[in-house]
Amino acid sequence: MANNFYVPESVLVIAAHPDDIEFSSAGTVARWVKHGAKAVYVLVTSGDVGIAERGMTKQRAIEIREAEQRAAAHVCGVEEVVFLREPDGMVVATLELRKKLVREIRRYRPEVVITGDPTVLWAGSGYINHPDHRAVALAAVDAIFPAAGQPNLFEELETEGLQAHKPRKVYVGSWGGGEEYVNIEETIDLKIAALREHKSQMKDWDPEPMVKEWAADSGKGKEMAYAEGYRVVTLENDEDWGKWKGKVVGRDEGAPSPGED
Repeated sequence: MANNFYVPESVLVIAAHPDDIEFSSAGTVARWVKHGAKAVYVLVTSGDVGIAERGMTKQRAIEIREAEQRAAAHVCGVEEVVFLREPDGMVVATLELRKKLVREIRRYRPEVVITGDPTVLWAGSGYINHPDHRAVALAAVDAIFPAAGQPNLFEELETEGLQAHKPRKVYVGSWGGGEEYVNIEETIDLKIAALREHKSQMKDWDPEPMVKEWAADSGKGKEMAYAEGYRVVTLENDEDWGKWKGKVVGRDEGAPSPGED
C-alpha cells in the first residue's frame, strides 16, 4: 500500500460522547498515528446517562465510560484524552462551550481538526441525529473558525499562555457519503478493537460485521476495501501554512490530494 497519502503532523478530534470517535473516525486517526501524527481526543461529555442499568449513578457511569474511552484511544495510539464533562444529553452550543473548545485548539495547536456535521438532523429512516452531536459539532465549527485564530477574541486565554491558532484543515465526518476518503484498510481492525473497548455500550453485540459493511460501502468505487468519508475544508493553503511553520509545505509531484490514496 502506498504511503504517499496526506498525514498531518497533529490532529485534534472533537466529539460529544465516548464511542462517537470509534464509530466515525478512529480508522483515520489510527492510520495517521501509525504514520507519525500526534493525536488528541476532546470529549465534550463523559456519557454519564449512557448506561441504562438499574442502580447506575451518573458518577459511576462517568468513571466507566471515561476508562473505556481512554482504553479505546490507546488502541489507536492516542494517549491524551480531554473530558470537558458537560452534562450528557443536555449539551447546548453556547459561547461558554465555544470558548472551552477554543482553549483546547489553542492549547494543542492541531494541523487538522476532525469533528461532526452540525447540519445533520434526519440521519436515515431509523435514526435522528442526537442533539448532543449537533450541538457539539456546531460549537466545534464555530470554535475552529474564526474564533480560535482571532487573537482579539477570547484574548483572556493569553493569560494561560494560549495564543491564537488557526488549524490548516477541518475534516467533517460524513453521513452516507463524502467528498474525500481515507483508506483505512490497514487500520479497520484497530477501529473495531477500539470500539470493543466500550464494553458498557457493546455488551454482547459484535460490531465487526456492521463496521466493515459501512466502511466497505464508503470504499466502493474508490479502490479502497475500507474507507471513512469526510467533507474537508482547507482554511490555510500549503504556501500559507508553510510560512506559518517557517518552511515550505507541499506535496511531491503526482502525490494524491488529502484523503486520497
